[in-house]
Amino acid sequence: MSQMYLCFFFQLSFDLPESWLAKNADAAGFKRDGQSIFKELALFQDYHGLPAFKKALVDFMAEIRGNKVTFDPNHIVLTAGATSANETLMFCLAEQGDAFLLPTPYYPGFDRDLKWRTGVEIVPIQCTSSNRFQITAPDLEEAYQQAQRKNLRVKGVLVTNPSNPLGTTMRRDELDLLINFITDKEIHLISDEIYSGTVFSSPGFVSIMEVLKDRSLEQTPVWERVHIVYSLSKDLGLPGFRVGAIYSNDPIVVAAATKMSSFGLVSSQTQYLLSAMLSDKKFTKEYMAKNHKRLQKQQSKLVSGLEKAGISCLESNAGLFCWVDMRHLLSSNTFEAEMELWKRIVYDVKLNISPGSSCHCSEPGWFRVCFANISEDTLKLAMQRLKSFVDSVAINNQSHQELKNSRKKFRTKWVFRLSFQSFHDREQDER
Repeated sequence: MSQMYLCFFFQLSFDLPESWLAKNADAAGFKRDGQSIFKELALFQDYHGLPAFKKALVDFMAEIRGNKVTFDPNHIVLTAGATSANETLMFCLAEQGDAFLLPTPYYPGFDRDLKWRTGVEIVPIQCTSSNRFQITAPDLEEAYQQAQRKNLRVKGVLVTNPSNPLGTTMRRDELDLLINFITDKEIHLISDEIYSGTVFSSPGFVSIMEVLKDRSLEQTPVWERVHIVYSLSKDLGLPGFRVGAIYSNDPIVVAAATKMSSFGLVSSQTQYLLSAMLSDKKFTKEYMAKNHKRLQKQQSKLVSGLEKAGISCLESNAGLFCWVDMRHLLSSNTFEAEMELWKRIVYDVKLNISPGSSCHCSEPGWFRVCFANISEDTLKLAMQRLKSFVDSVAINNQSHQELKNSRKKFRTKWVFRLSFQSFHDREQDER
């Protein structure tokens, strides 16, 4: 039985950019007005990025946000994916031994991206299922105080919105809370918005930049302490192109990040091709509409399949995954039991999902299950396998319980007989 990887790489709408490429031979062949510009693209690259691509990218970002906010191409820095963008911001904003606060559960790769080469520490903001893992003021303050107790200087908060792994968008009151918190503490906020184009149902996506503008904070110090990370890996399904970006209103951060971007540039060929694609407004509008419908349909099928297996998940409206509750399948309420269950699902059921502990979840029994990288038929088969597994667990649990009950019943009868015999013997002695 083959193993199904319910993981991360987005293939649900890959036919749409492929179709665009087939219809736009000049862009795909590195031509302009029918003439090859391959030599021009191959021999020189400005690490500031191609102006046409930066303009197309910020316009696409605004389109995703319903054009409620606009972005200045002079404030964007191109990077080799969001991984490079997040690491670059760590180098720009913090020193070795400083800390950033991250709400749990969070993307496991942040342990690598934010820490390995920068020496920056991550202090978790412990969120729980009691309020759907939303950030609260006490959670923020406790994480800040925990960092203080460890003698760590907190330089900022980093959030993913929409969330990976929750598949949810942050509410306006959460975003307001974050702005108030970083204003009070005089620290930075990084909003990783690489899933902003995957919101397929209400509530809609609210960018942190929209909150800043709605609150008329342009002339305040906090305006330059909020930074956005973006990428085309998820919204356009092109992780292999390695296109990421930093957007900041702080000219010092933009200048420093631009110089650092020379260690991880986006090729001129990639920029030229994507500038043509993103400038085609008919394509981007059609892509977003179709992609949202496909994501919603696939997510609904996953949720329905899980429900048939007796498994629920956190209500979600974005992303390529669901946050699935399997706490009732644990042999005990421990992370050891979670890993035991995960291994059975991987090796016996042949489904590769992510345990919540890898995302630093504070509660055992939650798992991330991705749905956007597989066909409907594959998803259907995956749900059938999972249901069979859950049914077998239920049967085993029932048999185990019946065995326990029978032993208890036998033990009770045995104790009663002993007690009765002892009572009878004592009566005989008294006579």
